[in-house]
Amino acid sequence: MITGATSGIGKATALLLASNSYDLIITGRRKALLEETAMLIRKDSRAEVFSLCFDVRDRDAVEQALSSLPDKWKKVDVLVNNAGLAAGLSHIDEGDIEDWEQMIDTNIKGVLYVSRMVSQWMTARGKGHIINISSIAGKEVYEKGNVYCATKYAVDALTKGMRIDLLKHGIRVTSIAPGMVETEFSLVRFRGDREKADAVYKGLTPLSAVDIAEAVLFAVTRPPHVTINDILIMPTAQASVGYVHRKEESEQ
Repeated sequence: MITGATSGIGKATALLLASNSYDLIITGRRKALLEETAMLIRKDSRAEVFSLCFDVRDRDAVEQALSSLPDKWKKVDVLVNNAGLAAGLSHIDEGDIEDWEQMIDTNIKGVLYVSRMVSQWMTARGKGHIINISSIAGKEVYEKGNVYCATKYAVDALTKGMRIDLLKHGIRVTSIAPGMVETEFSLVRFRGDREKADAVYKGLTPLSAVDIAEAVLFAVTRPPHVTINDILIMPTAQASVGYVHRKEESEQ
């Protein structure tokens, strides 16, 4: 099961896992894009795919959608909690409270709502693997990142807590924390402002969604006695959240 499979890391992960013989439950808010992902999976692989359109922020919608799954689809071996976003970029005293609530509801509550139900299915079977897509922002804070960073720090803490709580059930829990990845991330953060979004990646080669999907595939294909606890993956041009080397136009 992959949340947020309509674009970016979620879509890339769905396509890669399908090509490696995983049947998939894909979820997302945007029905047309979700069906596009499902169509590509069916076209390019032999994987079965089941689509669920809902918003992870809506607890009732999460519970209704997951409860509606046929029994055979509730035997989830891998859950990828990918759905998440950054909204706005402001100093704390100028922050938009609606942005804060959107990030908290998506990045923290959404992970909790989905994980609670799916982890119950996993514990009943005594097996499973949960992968939480976190961020370098869950390990280092940057200016104007305040609430977004706080939500990703929460994901990091939840991952550690899940790992302890689910240990006795044989369930593996992994955190994958990317640095700069060129997806819809910045476009969403800047409310569709393409110029601002493009400027984030100017002068460097960022990670791609496929780079992160490959990290997911690596983690889930380890032998049963091996758990990859944490992966921090950065573009070569980024040493940490605040240290980025950008080439001048003449160097590119």
